[in-house]
Amino acid sequence: MDKQAQTIWIINQFAGTHTSGWGERHFYFSQYWIKRGCRVQIISGSYNHMFNELPKTTGHFTQEVVEGIPFCWVKTPVYNPKSMMRFWSFLVFAFKILFLPVRQLGKPDIIVVSSMPIFPILTGYWLKRKYKASKLIFEIRDIWPLTLILLGNKSPNHPAVRFIGWFEKFGYKKADLIVSLLPNAREHFEEIAGCGHKFRYIPNGLESKVLQSEPLDAKITDVIPENRFIIGYTGTIGLANALEFFVEAAGLLKKDTRFHFVIVGEGYLKQELMDKSKDFGNITFISKIRKNQVQTMIQYFDICFVGRNDTPLFKHGVSANKYFDYMLAGKPVLDSNNKIKDPIELSGGGIIVQPDSAQAIVQGILDLFQMTKTERAEMGQRGKQYIEQHHSIEHLAMEYFKLFKA
Repeated sequence: MDKQAQTIWIINQFAGTHTSGWGERHFYFSQYWIKRGCRVQIISGSYNHMFNELPKTTGHFTQEVVEGIPFCWVKTPVYNPKSMMRFWSFLVFAFKILFLPVRQLGKPDIIVVSSMPIFPILTGYWLKRKYKASKLIFEIRDIWPLTLILLGNKSPNHPAVRFIGWFEKFGYKKADLIVSLLPNAREHFEEIAGCGHKFRYIPNGLESKVLQSEPLDAKITDVIPENRFIIGYTGTIGLANALEFFVEAAGLLKKDTRFHFVIVGEGYLKQELMDKSKDFGNITFISKIRKNQVQTMIQYFDICFVGRNDTPLFKHGVSANKYFDYMLAGKPVLDSNNKIKDPIELSGGGIIVQPDSAQAIVQGILDLFQMTKTERAEMGQRGKQYIEQHHSIEHLAMEYFKLFKA
């Protein structure tokens, strides 16, 4: 490789491979960066509760090349996602990357620190200074500690909020650029640190050529009833997805045999929602499936659901992968939010209903059900065309590449 090639370090504790089932953003971007002559090192943690497959590690640092993409797995503690050990793993990762095997990885020319977790931005800044890297890029996938305040109901003066907030402000000020997956985040960066001018918008993306269609086991598909109008959700079962209202909507429709609800995935709220709906008879929970099976699963849905709570947090926008999974499948989407200029609203690939309202979700289901199959198919195609035009992996990777060269 050209000796003048730039070496890019991606520091992201939750970065995954194409088989991890989660966190593949930088893996796919790196394929295009390497084609353009960059050296890339993805530095990730050895344990992630969202991974389908965990890396095999020995010692503090394990190097592995996956489909041509170099990874350095940093040994981190195994944790329960509801426990303080998760927070501890963030700190361990941030500390350990001070001692990365630089001789094997190559000195960085550009360092990208992707948050959350946010703590490695301090380490990333120190590494930039030590190795005289030309750029430090701070990537914001979700805005913390704002998420903790608005979704976790923590006071702005809570010790955890203040602690995380110090790293946030430090990162905004010290980074050369702030890349965010959220289209309207500039205002927040300006408010917190006067750094709105550093903002660059590079969302998540997806494209069909990086996916391989993988069939589902019969034991999975057999639990999805036939001759019902299926309303489906795939993804994390957590706080930010407003699934409590989706499940409540299932309860409101439990006597209507035309409809059935399906939730595919894992998350700390899953058991609570299962307990809440155990007597409904019209909702099925399916364990997390592999990434290449998601498109197969979505074909069993008539419509797909995505939800956001009624909170100012989402005025900055969203960039969840489930939008792209649904839209790539050409399915109409029932979107429960405050009209935040998300891909469904922008594409016309679904309908928007009031957030935090099971009744609004029910009405949205009825409205979509009453459309003809042709009308729903046309709606789904609008979403698919939009995603292919504006959110292809290659296009987004090249937008990032421009930042490296600027």
